[in-house]
Amino acid sequence: QVQLVESGGGLVQAGGSLRLSCAASKNIFSINTMGWYRQAPGKQRDMVATITKGGTKNYADSVKGRVTISRDIAKNTVYLQMNSLEPEDTAVYYCYAAGYLGADYWGRGTQVTVSS
Repeated sequence: QVQLVESGGGLVQAGGSLRLSCAASKNIFSINTMGWYRQAPGKQRDMVATITKGGTKNYADSVKGRVTISRDIAKNTVYLQMNSLEPEDTAVYYCYAAGYLGADYWGRGTQVTVSS
């Protein structure tokens, strides 16, 4: 089993930046894919960014150029650097781990609120 703990959310003005962190309880190099999803009120949960074990990154079109996913394997932590934030980025952001011993895991989420 993998526990994922997110941190770094908060309230920020439009145009500002935030860095989210996701600390995993297992060696992240043993997890096929890690990433970030977000869910705004009344909407489905959507992918924001993912990173594979091999380091391949993937971003949603809506955040390309504004968001960077990275990882620190020694700290078992994945980060999401978000710049030029917009009110439309307001959501609960969830950390996701896919493919650890055939199972997927979610964190409890961290709230990001962008004021206009």
